[in-house]
Formats: sequence, C-alpha cells, structure tokens
Amino acid sequence: MADVHPEHAQLQADRIYLGWQYALLHPDPGPAPRRPSPAEDPAFEIDPEWMRRERLNEDLLNRPVKIVRGFMVALGLLVVAISATGLLDWSFAAVGLAASLGVAGFCTYAVYQGDRAVRYRIEERRTAVDRRRQERDRELYLAQEEHAARYREWAEKKERYDRQLTWYAVTVPDEIDRIDVAGGTLPGWSALITLLGATRLYSGGHLTVLDLSEGAIAKDLIELARRGGDDPLVWVLPVDLPRLDLGATLAPEAFADVLAHVVSVSEEHRTTRDLSFDNAILERVLEVLGAKATINQVTAALRALAQVGDPREDLRLGLITATQLERIGTLFGRGVSDRVVIERAWALESQLRKLETLGSEAVRLPPARLRVVSMDRQAGVFGNRVLGTYVATALTHILRQSPGSERPWYHTIIVAGADKLRGDVLDRLMDACETSRTGLVLTYRSLTPTVRERLGRGHAAVAFMRLGNAEDARVASEHVGTEHRLELAQLTETISAAGAGLDGGYTSTVGQTDEEEDAHAAGHADLKEDITESTEWGRRATKALGDTERVLHRSREFLVEPHQLQQLPTTSVIVTDATAQGRRVRLADANPAILTFPKTTLGEFEEIRERLLEPFAARDDRPREPDREPNPFEDAPPNLGPPPPRLDWRRRQ
Repeated sequence: MADVHPEHAQLQADRIYLGWQYALLHPDPGPAPRRPSPAEDPAFEIDPEWMRRERLNEDLLNRPVKIVRGFMVALGLLVVAISATGLLDWSFAAVGLAASLGVAGFCTYAVYQGDRAVRYRIEERRTAVDRRRQERDRELYLAQEEHAARYREWAEKKERYDRQLTWYAVTVPDEIDRIDVAGGTLPGWSALITLLGATRLYSGGHLTVLDLSEGAIAKDLIELARRGGDDPLVWVLPVDLPRLDLGATLAPEAFADVLAHVVSVSEEHRTTRDLSFDNAILERVLEVLGAKATINQVTAALRALAQVGDPREDLRLGLITATQLERIGTLFGRGVSDRVVIERAWALESQLRKLETLGSEAVRLPPARLRVVSMDRQAGVFGNRVLGTYVATALTHILRQSPGSERPWYHTIIVAGADKLRGDVLDRLMDACETSRTGLVLTYRSLTPTVRERLGRGHAAVAFMRLGNAEDARVASEHVGTEHRLELAQLTETISAAGAGLDGGYTSTVGQTDEEEDAHAAGHADLKEDITESTEWGRRATKALGDTERVLHRSREFLVEPHQLQQLPTTSVIVTDATAQGRRVRLADANPAILTFPKTTLGEFEEIRERLLEPFAARDDRPREPDREPNPFEDAPPNLGPPPPRLDWRRRQ
C-alpha cells in the first residue's frame, strides 16, 4: 500500500475525500416517443349502410314512376290486342300505342336518371373518402418522418443518460486546515472515517485515529489497511497503557504541562491561574525526580507532597529515593499556602493514578502508517476522559516540537468524539496541527457551547450529519442556510438502512508477535476490491445494491431545515467550505462502498460538468454569418412531391 496503484491514478493526494454526491448531468428523457399510426376513422371508409339507404331512398322515389311505366306498357299491349281483333282502328291504335310507349319511355328515363344520381353521389363520396385518405397518408408520412428524427434524438439522450456517471466525489482541498464534523451516529462516523482514512492511506499518507467514541468506528479502516499490506498499530486503553510510549520523550516542562491538562479534565470551570498553579507543582516535582521520570514516580512524589499514605512503601518499591523524599518535603515553604499545596497535590495524585502504568512495558514497535488509540467501552467514563485528554495533549506537544510537513495533510489526525475534550485542549491541538500542516478531523456528537464557539473557526470546512437533537438541528440549519435545496438519492436511504453495524470492539495489535502481524499482511493495492472484500460497508452495500436496481436513478429534493437534518440518512453528510467563488454547500454520501459502483468517479461534479460543456461552449463561440433577409427560393426545403402511395391490403392491386 506504500505506492499508489496505477488504476487509482485519479486519487489525488491534495484532496480530502468526504463522500459522494449524487447528480445527473443528463436528465431522464422519459419513454420513447410513440410511433404514429393511422387512425381508425369512419370518415376514411364508405359506409355500406349509407349506400344501402341511398339506394333504398331512390327505389322509394322511383316506385310511382315504375308503376306508371308498367301501366303504360300494359295499356300499349291492350291497345295492340284490341286493334288486332278489329274493334279499334289501326290509326287510333297507333296513336294510343305511341302515347303509352312514350310515357313508358319517359318513366324509364326518369328511373335511369335517379339510379345515375345515386351512383354519382356514391362515386362522389368515394372520391372524397379517397382524397381524405390520401391527405391522411401524407400527414402520416410526415409524422413518421418527424417521429424518426425525434426517436433518434431520444435514443441519443437515452444512451447518454444510461452511460452517464451518477456519483461524484465530494472533496475539499488540502489548503483547508481542519474539518469539523457535527452530529452523526456511530455507523455514520464509521463510514466517514473509513472513506477519509482509506483515501489518505492509499494516497501514501499517514493517519492517527484517537477514538473517544467507545464505538470501534475505525474497525473497517483497520481491516482495509491490513488488507492493503500495512500493519496498523492499535492501542486499547487502559489495557494497553503499559505499551503506550506516547509522551515518553517530552521535556519535563512539556510533560508537566500535559499532566496539568490531564488533571483539569474533570474541572470545566477552572481558570488559567489554577492550571498554572498545577503546572508549577508538577514542574517542581519533575525537577526533583529528573528528566526521565515516569508517571508512577510522579504520583509517588505527589503522595509524599500531599502526605497521603506511608512513603516507606514507595521507598521500598524504588519509586522515589530518600534524598528525593527529603527534597519534596522542602519544595514549598511552611505557611499559608501549605494547605493549598497539599490539597492540589492530593487532587493531582488522585487523577494521575489512572496513568501510573503508562509506558511501563514499552517496546520498540514496527513503523505503521495507521495508528489507532481507542478507549475500552468497559472502562470507566471518567477514566477514559483522562486517558483521552492525555493522548490529545501529548500529541499536541509532539506536533509543536516536530518540523512542519512539506505536504499538507500528509499526516492526518482524526479525533472521534472531540466534544469530550476541554475547549483549551482542542484549541491547542488545532493550533499545533495548523502550524505543523497536519490535517485534523474533529467529530462532535452534539453541539455543546464549547463546540459552537469553535465550529468552522479559522480555515476549516464543516460537515453536518444527522442531528437528532432539535436545538442542534436548528443551529446547524442556521449555519448552512435554509435556502439551499439539496438532492438526496433514494439509494442512500436504502443502503443506509442496511448499513454496517458496529458489533464487537477493537483488537489490540501492539502485543502481537511478528508472525501474527505478517499473517494479516495481504499486500493488495486495489482500493475498490479492498473495500468490497474487507469492509462491512462493502459487503452489505453489494447485497443492498442487488436488491435495489430499480431505484438507482430515483432521488428527492429537500431544504436544509431542522426537521430534515433530524431525519438525514446515516451516511449523509452536508459539506460546507469556502472557495474563491463563495461558500459551497453539497450533500454527500460517506458510504465508502459507493466507490465500487460502476458509475462512480473520483472527479468532482462541477469539474466534470465544465469539462463536458466546453465543446458546446466552443461551438457557440464560432463566428456566425451576418444576418440577411430570408430568400424563400433558397431557404425553402426542396419539393419532394407527394408521398408514395400507401398499400392497402383491402384492395386488389
């Protein structure tokens, strides 16, 4: 894991990755345009019933004429028959026959004219229907041509929509001195620290985690580092306190300052005068004990100064010598301040007893790029606060003595549960990290007055996670601004609900043998594969993703209001930071498993959008022809003539 794998060349060491933003560059084009089809309209067909009615009406109109014609024909035949018998002269018979046949002929012509009119009306109707059908076919042809163009355009949009990236990295530049994370749950912190720590380690950096949450939130990060070929060092205090050598190389003045701050952990309202008084007592005690004094020697000297117990037991154990005991008795004069010194020495001894075993079994440990110092959840709450304050203060002094790094955030310190530390301890740690260019991430469970005073102070980015407390949610909403509208992916809500738990606790590694440590070194350098195989987030997200394929492109928008902050998914993070263009507000998902999704990129949304829109901007900047009057002969499309005849299966071709 010491070298960055070529596959992860996009992982930039000068950026701090805090999560993934769900965004769509190309909107959903919707369903495909419907292909036009000929309408089933009766107007495009001749109604046989209408034809039958027309013929029936004509028959009804012609019936009297046909009767007259039949009568006249019969009359002519009767005239011929009578004239044949000689009863009627042939001249009269000829006139009668001509008259009857004339009337019959006239009636026949009238019937013929009626039938011809019916046929004309039917043919006229057929011509009109054919004309409407041809017009419909023409319109259908044009509509199908337009549909083909719209379908090609839709297919291109659909292809871009299906191929586009959906998750973009949310980062802050390493110019940021600190990241304050307000709110959140232990699983949410686990996701954020795993992602942030993994990207720092795989970028070649070093990481120190001080876990005051008692929730084993860096457990997945430890497994990820071990699979990457590193052997992380894990201290579980107070069990591993004898093997913790942090602060062993500090000068007596710095050591006294550290111990004075440790004692002040239970006294929130102490003044600077009280702290300096404790510091003076400890400095004088350390002058008597020497530069290499241990905590148990200091507590023995404080017992002697406070006149607690029998000093002969400490003399027998070799914690102090008779000469040192005599000098301790004369450190402070006998007077009004004697009782004050005794009381303070007694208080100091009662607090520092919890650190007596510090460094008593220290051994030379192998170098590691990931170091985790955690508190045992089964230990006392007050004792854990003392231990956490000691580690934070000792780290502060080590940073103050170390030269500044050439690379910002090359060494990153994460303090989970920083609201358990005093405000002055946090201030000193912030200043030391800023001076040494060490990255600092502070997570706060609640927004206490101490936290509110320091939230976002200086050149810091602020991240808000779920805030269950109504007052904390109100303060966070005012800090971000309720006018911001953020987009939340449904996949975030689904996977967060099935997120990783925090079963069990840390396993100490500082007491393992080399063989045990080597057994964990897998030597992989593929961040995506390592997240999937070695983290609970990766394993659960893979299963949840298979069950939620249908919600991959669903999302909802919400305003940054207090009740929305109280209902944020576990891994959601609202990141705010200042840039040259103003303050940015982005919603991210800190789930590290999103990096393994096929449509996730390590680039930021704004950068990729600008890069993709550059060709369109360049196209718009091309010189255009000067405006001119439209020429109907040049600008009109060519006349393609009528569309080809539409084949009709109902007619014989």
